[in-house]
Order: sequence, then C-alpha cells, then structure tokens
Amino acid sequence: MARTATKKLAFNDKIVGKSTDSLLKKLKQLHTELAELDQELVDVASLAAVRAQLINTSLLLHKDRGVKAYTACCLADILRLYAPDAPYTQNELKDIFQFFFRQLSAGLKGTDAPYYNEYFHLLESLSTVKSVVLVCDLPHADELMTEIFRDFFALVRRDLAKKIELFVADILVALIDECQSLPSDVLDTVMAQFLDKNTRLDQPAYRLAVQICNATSDKLQRHVCQYFTDIIVTNSRDLDADGDFDEIRTAHDLVKQLSKSCPALLHSVIPQLEEELRVDQVQVRLIVTHALGDMFSEKGGPDLIRKYPTTWNVWLMRKNDKVAAVRLKLVESARGLLLNLPEHRETVEEMLQLKLLDPDEKVRAAVCKVYSQLDYETALHSVSEDQLRAVAGRGMDKKHAVRVEAMNALGKLYSLACPEIENGDLSAVRHFAWIPNEILHISNMTSEAKAAAEQVIADYVLPLPSSSTSSASTSKNVEVDEVAWTDHLLNTMHHLDDLGVNTILSMSGIKANRPTMYEHYLQACIQNNGGVIDENEESIIQRLNNVVKHLSRQFPDPFKAAEDLQEFAKANENRLYKLLKTCVDPQSDLKSIVKASSEFLRRVEQSHESILSTMTIFLRRATLRIVNQSSISTLIKKVQKSAPSSKHAQQLLTFISKHCPILYKPHVSELTKAIADERNVVLVEVGMHALAAVTKADESQAALDKRTLERISRFALGENPKIAKFAARLLAFLKDHDDACLEIIESVSEKLSEATPEELIAHTTVLAQMARFKPAAFEHRSDAIMAFLIKKLLMGRRSKDPEEMDVDDDWVPDEDIAPIQKARILALKVCRNRCLANASAETAVELATPVLKMFSTLLEHSGSFSADAPDSAPVKSRMRLQAAVSLLHLSTVDAFANAINSNFIWLAITAQDPCYHIRIIFLTKLVSLLTARKLPPRFNTIPFLTIHDPEADVRDRAIAYISFISKSIPPAARIDHLELIFIRLLHLLAHHPDFSTAHENIQEMAKYIEFYLDLIASADNIALLYHLAMKAKTVRDSESHTFSENLYTMADLAQELIKARAQTRSWTLQSYPGKIKLPSDILRALPSPDAVAKVVKTQYLSEETISWLREIKGHKPTTAAKEKKREPRESRDGKSPPAKRKASRARANGVPKRAKTQKAARWNSDQSESEEEAPSDEESVPDPSEKGTSPRRSSSVVSETGQESNKEEDGGEPSEREKKFGRKARVKAQEKMSKQTRKGTTRPRMS
Repeated sequence: MARTATKKLAFNDKIVGKSTDSLLKKLKQLHTELAELDQELVDVASLAAVRAQLINTSLLLHKDRGVKAYTACCLADILRLYAPDAPYTQNELKDIFQFFFRQLSAGLKGTDAPYYNEYFHLLESLSTVKSVVLVCDLPHADELMTEIFRDFFALVRRDLAKKIELFVADILVALIDECQSLPSDVLDTVMAQFLDKNTRLDQPAYRLAVQICNATSDKLQRHVCQYFTDIIVTNSRDLDADGDFDEIRTAHDLVKQLSKSCPALLHSVIPQLEEELRVDQVQVRLIVTHALGDMFSEKGGPDLIRKYPTTWNVWLMRKNDKVAAVRLKLVESARGLLLNLPEHRETVEEMLQLKLLDPDEKVRAAVCKVYSQLDYETALHSVSEDQLRAVAGRGMDKKHAVRVEAMNALGKLYSLACPEIENGDLSAVRHFAWIPNEILHISNMTSEAKAAAEQVIADYVLPLPSSSTSSASTSKNVEVDEVAWTDHLLNTMHHLDDLGVNTILSMSGIKANRPTMYEHYLQACIQNNGGVIDENEESIIQRLNNVVKHLSRQFPDPFKAAEDLQEFAKANENRLYKLLKTCVDPQSDLKSIVKASSEFLRRVEQSHESILSTMTIFLRRATLRIVNQSSISTLIKKVQKSAPSSKHAQQLLTFISKHCPILYKPHVSELTKAIADERNVVLVEVGMHALAAVTKADESQAALDKRTLERISRFALGENPKIAKFAARLLAFLKDHDDACLEIIESVSEKLSEATPEELIAHTTVLAQMARFKPAAFEHRSDAIMAFLIKKLLMGRRSKDPEEMDVDDDWVPDEDIAPIQKARILALKVCRNRCLANASAETAVELATPVLKMFSTLLEHSGSFSADAPDSAPVKSRMRLQAAVSLLHLSTVDAFANAINSNFIWLAITAQDPCYHIRIIFLTKLVSLLTARKLPPRFNTIPFLTIHDPEADVRDRAIAYISFISKSIPPAARIDHLELIFIRLLHLLAHHPDFSTAHENIQEMAKYIEFYLDLIASADNIALLYHLAMKAKTVRDSESHTFSENLYTMADLAQELIKARAQTRSWTLQSYPGKIKLPSDILRALPSPDAVAKVVKTQYLSEETISWLREIKGHKPTTAAKEKKREPRESRDGKSPPAKRKASRARANGVPKRAKTQKAARWNSDQSESEEEAPSDEESVPDPSEKGTSPRRSSSVVSETGQESNKEEDGGEPSEREKKFGRKARVKAQEKMSKQTRKGTTRPRMS
C-alpha cells in the first residue's frame, strides 16, 4: 500500500570518504534529523541515499567508536522508518545486527561512558520498534540469536540502569516469540542463569532470565520439558558411578530454581518428576525426592500442590521407601513444609510422627532436628502439642544421637517460648511449659541420657546469664541480673512435678557432700603438679588415679573421661586451676561463676580442645550454676511477700538448709530479720531452719543479739512444731548456750503432763532435737521425760478415737492424724535420738536395750505394743514405720547393730509391708544409709526382697540402688557388700514367714534368688556364689534344726538355679579357689564330718521342684526387667501356701486398685535432719535415676493375682515350722489381707 509522506529527509550530504571529525559531524547531523522523523509521515524515498551509505564497510568497520555509535543509531532509525519492511538484503541485515550488538557489548557500560546516550538510543529503538525480530528470518539465525542472548546476558551483568534491563528483556522476549524454533544454545544460555549458586533477584542476569521465562512461558514450556528430558535420558544410560549423576542432579537443581521464579515453565516437567519417584535407581529417587521436597517447601508450595496433587501424594509415599536415605531426604524437607503449608499441617505431622518411629536412627534424628529449626510462631501454630510430646518420647530412644537431637529440639523451643511463658501467655504455657519436666524425667534413665539432658538444661532451660564482657579482667565488669536469673528458675519449677523438682535439685549440686569429688580432683591435680612431685609421690599419684576412676564412672564414656581427666592433670595449668577453684567454690557468687566458667571453657578449647567435652560436663556438674548464694536474697523476698512462686522458693531454701547451709554465710542478717516477722509463719520457719543449719556448719556465723535469742527461746516453747523444732536445734548448736537449752528442757518437761495434744507435738519435737544434739542437758531431766513419754504417752491406756472408727486406709495424710498420735510417733523419735546421742557412752547398749525391744515389739505387733491395742490402721502404720526407720538409724552404730541382729528378720520384711507408703519410705531411708556405707553389709540383702512388690517404683528403687552400688564400689568392697551376702540372703529366706517346702512356695522363693542373680551374678563371681550355696550345707542355723533344713532347701535351690544360669549363659562353673569365712552370728558348725556328709548328700528339694528345675535349665533365666511384667498366675486348685508377708497384691475380682498418692506425709521421717540425709550426688544412688525405665511409666504393675491372696484369707493348714515362727506375723497378715479384700482394695488410698 502506498505510503503518504509529508516530510522528506533534508540531509543530502555524502557521508563516506570524510575525515573522522567531519564524518562525526555529518553522522550526528543525520542522526538528529532521522530521530525527529515520524515513521507514518516520512518519505522513505528520500532515505535511499543515506540508507546505502550507512552500510558501507568504511563506516561499519571504522576505527572510531563515535563514528560507529552514530552509524548504529542512524541504521536503527532507518529500520524504524522503513518498518515493517527492511530496506536491506538478508546478508546486509545480518551484518547490521551483528554490528548493533557489537556496539552495545563494547560501548554500553555506564552513564559516564563515551557515547552512552547513543548506545541507549540504539537499545531503545531495538526494544520499541522490535526491528530485531528480523533476525529470525535471516540465514543462520540460530547462531545470531545465540550470540545476541550471550551478549545481552553479559551486558546486563554490568549493573546498568533499570531501563536498559527492561529494553534488553523486551528485545529477547521478542526474539523468542518470533522465532520458529528456539535454538538449544539459546535455551542453555537462559537456563544457565538459574544454575548459578548465588542466584538471587538482585542479580541482573538472573532477574533478566526470570523476566524472559515468565513472559514467554507458554512457548518455553515445551522446550524446557525437552531440555530436562534430554538431560535425564542422556545421563541415564550408565548409572553405575556416582559421577554419572552430576548432570541429573544439576538438572533437578535447575527445576528447583525454576519452581521458585518461573513455575509456569514446569507444566510438563512436574509429571516427569513424579515418574522419577518410582524408578528403581536409588540415586535418582534421592535426587528427585530432595528436589520436590525443596519445591513443596517454598512459598509457592501450596500452589504447586494444588496443581499437581498426585505428585504430592506420590512424593509423600517416599516415607515408606525401602532405602533409608530416601526417607531421610523426605524428612529433611519438613521444616519448609511446616512453615509454608499450614493447610497441609496434619498430613505433614502424620508423616513426621510415623518417621519418629522409623527403623533407621538417622531418620528419627532428622525428624527431631526439624523441630529444632523452627521459629517460635511456627512451633506454636503449626505443630501440635501431641507432636512435640512425640518428639519428647524420642528422648528415650535407644540411640544416643536421636536422644540428643530430641532433647536439643525441645530445649531450643522452650528457650524461644520462655519469655512468653513468663509473661503468662496461656497458649505458650500449654504448648511448651511442660518441656523442662519431660527433659528432667528423661535424665533419670541412663548415664548417657543424664549427660545429654544436663547439657540441654544448661544450654536452653536454665542457662547461666551471658557475660557481657567476656574479656574483662575482673568480675566487677560482668553485668548479670541475679533477680531475673532466680525468677527464671522459680518460673520453670512452677511447671515441674515432684520428680522434676527432685531432679533439678539433684542437678543443682547443692546436695553434694563438701568437699565434693570435684574439689578432691582439683586438689589432687594441684598436688600432682603435672607429675613433678617432691615427696609422697606414690600416694599422690594413687590418690589422683582413684579420684579419676571414681569420677569417670559417672560420665557417658568412662574410658574417654578418665583419659581426659588425666590429660587435664598432666597439663598442670595454674590459671585453669584458679578458674576451676572459683567455679567449684560454694561461696562464689553468680558473677564470679559466669566469668570463671566462660574463661575456663575458652582456655580449654584453645589449648586442649580434645578434652573440652569432658571438662564441659565436669564444670557443669561441679558448679552451683542453678542455685548459689546469689539466689538467697531473691528467694527470701519471694517467701516474705508470699509471691506465687513462694512455694518453690521455700522448697529451695529448705533444700539449701539441709544440704549446703554454707551458702547462707553472707545472708545471716537477712535471716535474722526474717524470723522477726512473726506474722509470716512460713518465713519464720524457713529462716529458723536456715539459721540452725548455718550455725551448725559454722558457729562463728551465729552472732545473735539478746532480743533475737529471746525470740528463739520463745519459739522453742511455742505450739508450732516446725518452728519449735528448728529453734531448739539452733539453740543446741549455739556455742555457750547450754543454760538456755537446759531451761527449755526443764520448761518443756514441766508442761508435758498438762499440755494439750497440739502443744505435745511441739514439745516432743523439741525434746527429739535436744536429745540428739544436747544430750547432756537432756539427761538432766531424762528420767521424768522418758517416764512420761513411755508410760503415759506411748503405753498409756486409751480408748479408740471415735473419729478413727471409719478410717479404712492404712495410710492417711498428716492432717488426718490425731495430734496425740503424732506426739506418740514423735516420742519414738525421742527414744531413738537419745540412743544415738549416747552411742559412744559405756552404757550405750544398756540404755538402748529397752528401746530396741520396744521397736521390735512394734514391728511384731504391726505397729502396736500389744495385739489388742485400740490403735487405728493409719496410726499403726506410722508407728511401725517409725520403729523400722529408727532401727535402721540405730543400726549405724555397731553395738546397736549387733543387738538388733536377733530381730533382723522383722526389720527386713518391713520392705514387704502391706502398706505401700511404709515400703517406699523404708526402702528410701535404707538406700540412703546403705549408699553412705553407714549400715553393715547384711542390710544389702533387704532390697532383694522387693521382687514381689506390686508397685514398679519400689522395685525400681531397689534395682537402681543395687545397679549403682555394683558399678561404683571397688572390687574388694563389692565382694563384702554384694557377693558374700548371698549366704545371708539364703538364711534370710530360710527364716522368711513365707517359707514352705511346697513346690508352689519354692517357685516363689526361686524368684528372690533369680532377682539377686540377675543383678549381681557374672562370669567372674558365679563360682563364688555357687561355692557359698554349697557351703550353706556344711553348717547349721544358729537357732533351730527346722531353720537349718530351710537353709539347706534354699542352698539346693540356689545351686540348681546357678547351674542353670551358667549353662544358659555359657559360663564356666569352676571350683572357687579361695577360702570363705561364713558369718558366725547366724551359722554354727555341724557337730561332725559325718553330719556334714549326710547333709551334703541329702536332696532337700521335692521331686516336683527338681523336675521343674530341669525344665528351666535350658531356658534363659528371667531377668529383673521381665519380672516387672509378670502376668497374673493361675489358681492352684485349692492348694494354699502359708500366709504371705509380701505387699498386698491386685485382686482378680475385677475391683481396680486405688491409685496411690506420692504425697507420703513425712513430718516425722527425719528428712529435715541434715546428718541423716542421703549422701552427695556423686556418691548417692539417683532417685531412682540410674534405671532404664520410662520416666512416664505407670507407677504400678500387675503382679500375681488374688487367687493366692484369697487363699491366704481362707487360712490354709500351717506347718509345724510356721507354728513355731511367725505365728503373729501370719495372723496379722491374714487379718490385714482379709480386711482389705472386704474393702475391695489392695492398698490404701490417700485422701
């Protein structure tokens, strides 16, 4: 169609052949005129002359950049004015476009570059006019397009103006849209921009590629799909070597990048990925699972799932892939899924919950790690509490790596949520506040779990305040908020249960005996002096080795810990010793600990990195990092103000008073002020306890004024039992205050006969303290006091209290016990304390004999002084518990222990009392005294009587003690305390009220022996145990022939069980080479060798029992762990064994057991007296910490059922032996069982 032109080109000069300056002038003039011409109004005929001249090689190849720049502009204008037709041939056009892009590549650099405006004009013209599309019709267009794309992507990397980037994008988009087939090299160039590891939107080349792909997605989809397919096919021919997968991995990385920025390109690619998920090649599945996981985890994940739901489902099915590495890749994507897929939370959570139980530990650990990477908001809103608790369950995983990841995840989440929890955010409290309690429960499982839990507690739950000036030279420069630090502890404790609180107290290091083993180690290092020792070299080295051996047992890896501790000692760095001394000093305040700990660990890491992990655990356990003297003021103020956290503040202060009163040294004045606030009873009680404790620890601290002393004396004569108790104790410990104590004793003794029951409790409590700590003053009025306590209070005639008529339970809380009964129970404690205080006197045994007889009588009559006493069941329970505990304490004195030995059986079977609270409290006290080595070795037989206990925690505590002491004591001591007692255990069982030669009963007795062998027997000591069992048949019982036969029966049974165990476990049962001295207090020699021979040859087991033993010889012995899960036993066709002294069992009559309450009232259980407490944390058995049971286990298990117990109440025909021994015990037990059966319960319930 003819074009109507209204304007012609005025320029008609010759361009070619001019000088450079003249040429530049002419070209500039031409460019100006051409630029002003309108495409619709120009007369193109007038352009013919310049059109031909502009493509002259003298211009296109001119050496001057300006000439070429203006020439390019003019040519661009010519193409604009001639559009849509080009006035050049195809070859000429090819030269022109190559000329254009060379100019742009060489000249377009920055606004300050020469001829920038001309290059800008050229680019703008190509962009707006789209004349560049002519390239698509040229010969060899593919090569030219490839060149253009490479040049332009190189061009935009120069970080030019945004408009230039837009022009380039328009040009390249136009080329792609216009071309018939996209050159593969062009696609390679574009895709390469997505493979840069540093790709991000602030990079122009990547940004340009994104613009191009999004603008041409419809056309590029097919090409991208083919591009991806070619890579897969090409590289899938030989998939044996790892290197073959590099290209495939790169292709999938490209898909991930495209998914982020240009998802529309992947319409045909995603289904290919879905198919790859099903291929047999593991590496391909790994790669595609990882790629899709990343894609679903991005912000565009929800859209991707909506478009490709089948791909999502097939990808999720990789959770069941047979290869763990594939499942691992799936799990590792979960963090992004939780962040960006809220609508699919349940699906993701279900998958993760399933993978928490994956057979592969790496997968389980990876799931736990996912949660450690979440932020607070995501964890709160996108993770359910049930899921977090499932993660907590992995804290009990068999694999250490999983346990660590699980607890770290919980700790990190709690750390994030802590500010919100402390601010009272209910959702945060509900979702996260339980975490510390769970971690503390986990710490009670094994030593490995304990170390990991301690680390999490230290790092995330109860961290030390961070030092703001770690490089400071003095502690004064370290700024820490002591109040906030203490408040954080109290807030954490608010959400702990009793076991959690006890565990955190145990971790605090407060309970450790001073000096601790860590202080002993430090002193041994200093004396060792790096091996350069002047004198006593052998003893110093031996001491260091012994301390290291003892400490290393408590580390997760004892062997490495021993090596590291020796290496630290060898390093002999005085600066480290000084820092460590500051850390372990109980007098160090928080600032000093923070600074010293930080510097100590930094120096160790710099100079001895290999021992850092061991020394970190050492430092954490040796330092008072949870509670120290900096906590005291805040704790006192909390109790003073009756704040919500005052309960736990009181608990902490009481714990410190019991175990580490030295912390109170700087705070005596505060405590003195506290006891002056008589309106606050709790504060007075706590303050008085603390003052008494610190005074006992250091008399010089008790500089009390006259007014305070008068107040203390008044408290001692008051009606509050606890305040009176601590006031009396304080007066007893004060130096030069004997007169005051004597006045208190005289005043109390005069008031006893007229005192009300409530006053009697307080007065008896005071007398118990004075009898223990001021025996000389007590003896001034002991005759009158003891006469009242024994004749009137304990043994005086009383009618049964009507209020106690309806009490069915064996145990009730303190508040439900009548005051007069409390006073009676305390009177027993006075008797015990008087004996202990006079233990070193010549008349000690004479003084103690009636007391020991009284306690034994209480045990024989189940808590009463006579069979017809009117005492209620709860009172009798308390009385026999106090009697049993008192006998334990008195047994710590050798003279008393020998006197008690004749009644040892009564004391021992307290561990099988029908009342749960008696059993658990008695066992706890027994364990604490045994661990401290205060009792004779024969008392180690008692824990083995717990095998039949229906409550798991009783058995677990016994197992925990035996396991701990077995590992911790030296080999020589192990023989005396755990192995030689085997014959005493057989003797104890021979005297047991349950003993009978009936086959059913022998099976029950076998469980005691199996329980002992499970915990003690090994290939090293089996010969000794067998030797002891044989030696039992070479002696007789010291009491009677009947008991001798019982002993021989147990000896035969033990020998058979030992042989069965040795056979099953392939142990060599050799003759024991040593000589053993049998205990003469319970055994006597047989009259002649013939008598010995006769006993040895006689088989005391029945044929039925022997047959049963033959059957079990080929089977693995029942372990303690299996014993916990005993199933109810079948009835025995009416054959009833004798009445049991075992703890009451669950009935088979369908009536459920009543739940027990751990709140065992212990107002008289001596827990407040520091001298009677369990030993230090590094020496004592955990509570029960070293046992491999779930911290969330049920507190009871089903034991052998009521068929047996029901027969007991029917009263089978007793043997002659039973008539001789244990008649009262049997009758009492039958009455108890019968009564409980009628009530439909096996154990009392606390109200």
